[in-house]
Amino acid sequence: MLKIGDYVIYQEQVCQIKEQKINEFTNLESFILVPITDSSLKLNVPVNNPNIKNLMTKEEIKNLIALMPSIPLIEMEDKLLENEYKKLYHSGNKEDLIRIIKTTYRRNQERLNNNKKISEKDNKYFTLAENLLYSEIATVFGISLEEAKEYVLTNVQN
Repeated sequence: MLKIGDYVIYQEQVCQIKEQKINEFTNLESFILVPITDSSLKLNVPVNNPNIKNLMTKEEIKNLIALMPSIPLIEMEDKLLENEYKKLYHSGNKEDLIRIIKTTYRRNQERLNNNKKISEKDNKYFTLAENLLYSEIATVFGISLEEAKEYVLTNVQN
């Protein structure tokens, strides 16, 4: 059962439950969620909203990191990639975030190695996926975003 002070994922953001109250308009019990990246934003969300997700546990994070080398890249035509990135980003699946990160990183590295500019589309989805994944890991471990990224890079086995 979720309670005030807990952290959750809602709309691709890590949020903290700040309050629980009865919504005066709908008469339903609601959480007031505050995204960790924007404390001025307050989201009034029914407590039974299926889009409120628990954060991963430390054990789940360690298992995910162990899986990272075996998570495949996205292989498809360039013109179809953006729709695939969107679909995977909104799936709620952490392995999909890793697929985006690995694919966009590889594509941008290849472009840089060929003296080309990095792809705006790849860079956008790389940043979105990284921020969501690392903000969740940072929250679970009580560390900064940079420390979370370093933790993953240090612990992934190639």
